Amino acid sequence: MGSSYKGEDLFGSGPHVFREQRRGRRVVSLAAVAGDVTQDGSAEYGDYELRVEVRGRLVSATEAGLWSLRDAITDEADSSVGSGLLEDAHGHEWSGVKLLSFEPSGETDRGRTVSVGYTAMFGVLASG
Repeated sequence: MGSSYKGEDLFGSGPHVFREQRRGRRVVSLAAVAGDVTQDGSAEYGDYELRVEVRGRLVSATEAGLWSLRDAITDEADSSVGSGLLEDAHGHEWSGVKLLSFEPSGETDRGRTVSVGYTAMFGVLASG
């Protein structure tokens, strides 16, 4: 089983890893909220929104093929169409997530294959 988003293999051309970011409750110092350093204690301010980061390399035999891989992810990131199911290659699933951002990283490597690193961020937004 490979990784997919909305049933599409966006990351399977090269190595990639999934990392779930901070989970739990937002806790803020009352001193910071009140602007009074003598104020003791902390307060909860809701849950952290779910974020799943995917880092990896897109790999293709050709420059045009690499651009096609990048365009498929960018098109999804630019889309206002709803959320979907994100699955990693080990069967872990995150439902109702949206592709929030895609950022190529570093230079394009050219050799027997053409590749570029990337970071993609997925999330469930509490606001919508």
